[in-house]
Amino acid sequence: MSAPISDPNLRILEKNATQIASKAYAPYSKFRVGASILCKSGRIYSGCNVENASYGLCNCAERTAIFSAIAAGETGIDAVVVYTPTQAATSPCGACRQVINEFGPDALVISICDSTDRIETHLSELLPRAFGPKDLGH
Repeated sequence: MSAPISDPNLRILEKNATQIASKAYAPYSKFRVGASILCKSGRIYSGCNVENASYGLCNCAERTAIFSAIAAGETGIDAVVVYTPTQAATSPCGACRQVINEFGPDALVISICDSTDRIETHLSELLPRAFGPKDLGH
């Protein structure tokens, strides 16, 4: 498993995920999601969901954050925090779980919401026996 995340970093991740949700482009679902990731370098990246009239082309907050990090030269993820505007915490979707696995197979995944409910687990519990780079000899 990845190293424990410090309380200050955890608070920053939660704050960033919650705040960036307001920037989501969600004219269809009105479901504004924010995500913040802690990379192995110690840098933090955030992203929001971006919808599209062609629904299959939408991008989740988690993937937006991860893709931004990779574009900046990052190579690994230690933690992902996802905020949803709900009363119950919501886990990342299957596509996001697979993308998290690519860069953080042992990542801590925390889901927060508008109540005190939260999910705190590791990706390996959300996506057991995942297919990834190791299966391709990498």
